[in-house]
Amino acid sequence: MMRNFIKLSIVVFCFQLLGCSSSDEEYIDLSAEDGEQYSGGDATVFNTSEEAFGFFAPTISYDEQSDFGIGNSFFRQNWVIAPASTTARDGLGPYFNAISCSSCHFKDGRGRPQYADNETGHGLLLRLSLPGMDANGASLPDPIYGSQLQDNAILGQTTKGTYTITYSPIVEAYADGTTVTLQKPNYVIGNLGFGALASNVQVSPRIANQVIGLGLLEAIPEATILAFISQNNKNGVSGKANYVYDVASNSTKMGRFGWKANQPNIGQQVAAAFSGDMGITTSLFPNENIPASVNGSAIPNGGEPEITTSNFDKVVLYASTLAVPARRNYTDATVLSGKKTFETIGCASCHIPKITTGSTYGITALRNQIIRPYTDMLLHDMGDALADNTPDFLATGKEWRTQPLWGIGLINTVNGHTFLMHDGRAKNVEEAILWHGGEADYAKSQFKQLSKTERQALLTFINSL
Repeated sequence: MMRNFIKLSIVVFCFQLLGCSSSDEEYIDLSAEDGEQYSGGDATVFNTSEEAFGFFAPTISYDEQSDFGIGNSFFRQNWVIAPASTTARDGLGPYFNAISCSSCHFKDGRGRPQYADNETGHGLLLRLSLPGMDANGASLPDPIYGSQLQDNAILGQTTKGTYTITYSPIVEAYADGTTVTLQKPNYVIGNLGFGALASNVQVSPRIANQVIGLGLLEAIPEATILAFISQNNKNGVSGKANYVYDVASNSTKMGRFGWKANQPNIGQQVAAAFSGDMGITTSLFPNENIPASVNGSAIPNGGEPEITTSNFDKVVLYASTLAVPARRNYTDATVLSGKKTFETIGCASCHIPKITTGSTYGITALRNQIIRPYTDMLLHDMGDALADNTPDFLATGKEWRTQPLWGIGLINTVNGHTFLMHDGRAKNVEEAILWHGGEADYAKSQFKQLSKTERQALLTFINSL
């Protein structure tokens, strides 16, 4: 009898140890995958310091490493007003949001909303557009202020305008009675320097993302991304690709970058940022963003274009080859439990855990890599609460591209904050989940039904990415 009692006790202990299941299959599910720590495949770095986002992919060539270093200098150093003795970095403005790429992407990381009304250049900006589209399918700009509210100007020029943010509380309640108060941002544009905005202007806030792993995302074959559309067709999740105008080839391409996947490649994304954010012209976007009433020819520039094609290409190479930090604590029992919940409640329907890059990408080191970006690169309807009501090519006013989650747990280390979503409204990962809607309603509702312990395990998993 005592022997039988001992056997029963061992079975009960094993049952509890394996997560309330005595099956070997469940035990395997709660084990780390082989190579799971290599978020970026061979382009993974093992660093958890405040410089975690700033390393090149370890396997790029010596020549690429050299170009990476030059690109890094142009990314991090400030641009100055022309004319200047530093001719390679003059031409700032005349209207701009930031004085360097790193102003918004500090240490190659993520921007944040302003903490005070007079703050500028921390990575949040306002896109402006009108209903309708141009001949290439792009959004129509405001007739005076263009496609972006630039809240700084060089000496002697009138600033286009400024904005302030106020917040309205929204309370979300869990099934266990716990509540979380979200903050919905409200934007007020003022101090307009050139008259009123168009009466039907659409305003979309956009925050700067961490720059890691962009080349790996660009290396994902288009067919792989399109296949996710059919895979996602469950629990109200569908997804679609955006197709956008590619300036260099004068053709339509799949959109991959930007909050609404409105840029086809890293090069155009970088050129658009130079133009809109800093007022720096490139061969792709050679024209300054100047109101019609301003005599642009009277304003000194830093050359035509203001960043040479050679230096621009090095910045693109830099942005393409920034490595992805490795996973932390990926074998921890709580992390593994949270990972299982992430899959069970439907988060992995859009945040695809594992993808393989293609075999023909221009940067050899990024080919044929098994990566874990946690994105499907597709647009999804995220509901009314997150809507900016601003279409962008094929993206509607409710649709956003699935944000890659790799590196999310290191944003606080690198940038000193945890503000998430397209405008930084979520103060942490938990709030970001609670802002989900539309196609993500099922996953959100399942999250709200979890116990506090289960919710914490899920958040611990996400912060291990």
